[in-house]
Amino acid sequence: MLFTIIFRTIFFYIVVVISYKIMGKREVGELGVFDLIISMLISQLIAISIENYKEPIWFVIVPAFILVLFQIIFAKLSLKNNKFRDVLDGKESVIIANGKLNFNEMTKQKYNLNDLLLQLRDKSIRSIEEVDFAILETNGKLSIFKKQDQDNDIFPLPLVLDGVIEEKNLVYINKNRKWLKSVLSNKKIKLEDIFYAFYKDGEVYIINKN
Repeated sequence: MLFTIIFRTIFFYIVVVISYKIMGKREVGELGVFDLIISMLISQLIAISIENYKEPIWFVIVPAFILVLFQIIFAKLSLKNNKFRDVLDGKESVIIANGKLNFNEMTKQKYNLNDLLLQLRDKSIRSIEEVDFAILETNGKLSIFKKQDQDNDIFPLPLVLDGVIEEKNLVYINKNRKWLKSVLSNKKIKLEDIFYAFYKDGEVYIINKN
């Protein structure tokens, strides 16, 4: 009995390490919602297997393998399809833009003022007035860009991600799709050929897919 429990503990430790190597994750804070769910399910399966040491070990290996396989498949699909990625992991939310609170986005994300102030204090920021941009990432972390920390006029906002226009970010810089398409036309670049484009200091910088 004791030997079986020790063996299963060591064995599943190795299985978990290999699984995370396959999934390519670096740290827990970077896990998306789907990845976190898979991690919790695998943990529960392992705990049940160690407790019920008389059950065959394959009762855990097979479900864990299926979960890891799902994660790999979904990760590849999210790389190829932006909409699928948004459904799977969600999208980042701009909570503060140009020093102004975005109450609509806070309500949509069920993110209250106490949450915001707590995360600001955690980054040694005393007041909202110190912040130019604050972005709530898909993993729940708040990325903050302070006004006095910026050498440039504005945080470099992404305008195009993998050929898809980021409509909300155009609003933050008081621009529209027509303006962006005019810029791309002048540069003789097609929207579908853009991997990443961002706006900074009144200019649009572009990285092509090739």
